Amino acid sequence: MRQVSLGIMLFAFWLALSGHYTPFLIIIGAACSVLCVVVAARLGIIDSEGHPIHLLGRALTYFPWLIWEIVKSAWAVTKIILHPRLPISPTMTVVDASQRTTVGIVTFGNSITLTPGTITTDIKGNRLTVHALVREGALDLEAGGMDARVKQFEGGA
Repeated sequence: MRQVSLGIMLFAFWLALSGHYTPFLIIIGAACSVLCVVVAARLGIIDSEGHPIHLLGRALTYFPWLIWEIVKSAWAVTKIILHPRLPISPTMTVVDASQRTTVGIVTFGNSITLTPGTITTDIKGNRLTVHALVREGALDLEAGGMDARVKQFEGGA
């Protein structure tokens, strides 16, 4: 199932990037997708970490939430940048991730980095070092709202 899903996704990606839909090019694209899946299967890299299709259903609620968080943070950072006194208070903090898998911890770190005003600078085990543009951003992360949302996305409670 995971191999079929990967093949379909690779072919759809190829079609989207190609922009050419002649029969010859569609056949070549399908053949390349199949070849990539065969090579990936031989290398043993088609697993739940490399192709996490089991998260697809939960992504339908997680990604809209993440986009909204990005928009809110972008607005807050814009207000800070346009303020005449530039009221920043750069802060480094360490946040513990409650995720159980590598995919979950990486998703948490990437979600932090995608949110304007914060960036994950280091991950060791389940401890993430984060730089925040303002202290409130660090306190918000320490409160654990994003961690809980990523844990829910990963499949935890």
